[in-house]
Amino acid sequence: MNTTVKWINDMMIVGESDSGHAIVMDGPQNLGGKNLGIRPMEMLLLGMGGCTTIDVISTLKKMCQEVHTFHAEITSERAKEHPKIFTKIHIHFAVKGVNLNDKKVSKAVNLSINKYCSALIILGKSATITHDFKIHK
Repeated sequence: MNTTVKWINDMMIVGESDSGHAIVMDGPQNLGGKNLGIRPMEMLLLGMGGCTTIDVISTLKKMCQEVHTFHAEITSERAKEHPKIFTKIHIHFAVKGVNLNDKKVSKAVNLSINKYCSALIILGKSATITHDFKIHK
């Protein structure tokens, strides 16, 4: 996997992926940015959230679970001093579907958290990661 990050101006940068997609990132105004894109540290959390979501959905499909909606709400805390790494991350998984089995949802989430989501496992080297889930009717 290869990526390119290109500086545009001020604090705006564009990240381009191997798969041909691009995303604009920008800094806050107090650091010289114009707030025209997502922050790089937000990208880390979004990437982790995307990784674990794909894992959980894929596993639930293999378990013949009929999922209609799914989202992961991620909250985090960062160190106050540089490097301002993530110190705590909490993921709340919310899933809605037909006849979802609590044990299967739990297993799918735990497999992602502990085995499959490489982004989550990397962030877990510096942050305490907690999670929970709720099946909505």
